[in-house]
Amino acid sequence: MKIKQVLFTVLISGLTTLGIIWGYGKMVKKNNTYAGQENGILPSNYKQAGFFGNDATPPPTADFTVPAQMAIPTVVHIKTKTNARQLSNSLPQKRQRTPFDDFFGNDDNILEQFFGRSNVVPEQRASGSGVIISEDGYIVTNNHVIDKADEVVVTLSNKKSYKAKVVGGDPSYDLAVIKIEATKLPFLVYGNSDEVKIGQWVLALGYPLDLEATVTAGIVSAKARSIGLNVEKAGPTSIESYIQTDAAVNKGNSGGALINTEGKLIGINSAIYSPTGFYSGYSYAIPVNITKKVVDDIMRYGNVQRGYLGVRTANTGDISEEERKAMGLVFKGDGLVITELQRESAAAEAGIKRGDILRKVNNEDITSSSELQEIVGKLKPGDKISIVYSRDGKEMTTSATLKNKIGSFDIVKDENNVLLKLGADLVALDAKKAKEYGITGGVVVKKVKQGGAFSNQTRMKDNFIIFKVNGTEVKTTDDIKTAIGSGNTVSVSGFYPGYDGVYEYELELE
Repeated sequence: MKIKQVLFTVLISGLTTLGIIWGYGKMVKKNNTYAGQENGILPSNYKQAGFFGNDATPPPTADFTVPAQMAIPTVVHIKTKTNARQLSNSLPQKRQRTPFDDFFGNDDNILEQFFGRSNVVPEQRASGSGVIISEDGYIVTNNHVIDKADEVVVTLSNKKSYKAKVVGGDPSYDLAVIKIEATKLPFLVYGNSDEVKIGQWVLALGYPLDLEATVTAGIVSAKARSIGLNVEKAGPTSIESYIQTDAAVNKGNSGGALINTEGKLIGINSAIYSPTGFYSGYSYAIPVNITKKVVDDIMRYGNVQRGYLGVRTANTGDISEEERKAMGLVFKGDGLVITELQRESAAAEAGIKRGDILRKVNNEDITSSSELQEIVGKLKPGDKISIVYSRDGKEMTTSATLKNKIGSFDIVKDENNVLLKLGADLVALDAKKAKEYGITGGVVVKKVKQGGAFSNQTRMKDNFIIFKVNGTEVKTTDDIKTAIGSGNTVSVSGFYPGYDGVYEYELELE
């Protein structure tokens, strides 16, 4: 009996104690709470970030003198000159009627019959920045800084100047490699852009507005940002997955360095987003992990070895119900949905279908097209990737082997790259047809592809027959490659079956 009384007394005491503690806690919490938060209580996200309370050691005061001193000698001033060009091109197009038409009763302008169509592009000069990446003179910059330049001059921070040779470039990545003949140069060490965190300090270096070497500081405000700028320049297959910062960047900074506080290269400054064309808050850099891939490909192969998955994507939240119906798109769930799928592409052969929602690629979560571009853009044809996706709400896994632009798994050699730049399906003209047309041979443009030089710079149509390139007769695609050689300016002569006249197309290979 006494044992029961003792246990009962202990129970009552315990409950009373707990009640007092609970009531006191509620009272203290009420008195210690302001604007919905209790003083001294930290949520889990602060602990995950490594901050464990008011006694934690605060981050050190920002001091950028050391990384700035390390980087300034490695960032160069690039000046370019593009010679004046006179272009003459008998492109088929509608012509405006002139007073001569009434006199001669002909739709063709009589002056153009005598003198041809002519345009003069004046000499152009421009400037930008670059980053030395090796002691023997290799420099990385933006492709748009040196694009179509006839002369490239590099000036170091010590005022020494060198003529530079363009090793190679790629407009879809907006990156290029140039080379100066020098030794024992200072250079920037590559960092790792995958480790860059939003909120961390960064420095931007370059030669803005034709000034001397300039350093500005800011923080990373976003990653995997796409602003559509490179798409306008290089077409829908361009890569855009920028590091966004608020470090001040202006005209002339293009091609310069974005570094972390350790003085390591984490990006190549490429663009600003501004209604005036000058800095107004945000600047954009190409991540260094993409840059390393492009530089290595150009130095190793002469061009960028880009792997293609063969899909177009959009976030489900950006697709309206009307657009969904118009595209005939069926999907279940939220995320990055496949809106277009190329036939016989890497994705199609891996079993991916329209309407599938991508979740992970190579174990990395993806929620935007730019994130997917960044992952795939660092890989080559023949590389395998793992894919996690959902279909009808069910999660599935597969692997895909990336292909090159022409649909194979091979590394694209530089000589084949010439034909890729033209942008067309080309086949040798049948000997019987050649005899019928009164020529010894030629090459048929079976199909003009979007994004190539033929599509972007001429009005060439399918079934055009090429019989001369740069004044040399051609009968095969190998003849075309030989006639073009290593040059960038190409003159194509040919005709359309059933139509009179020879057409001349002049274009520039990028």
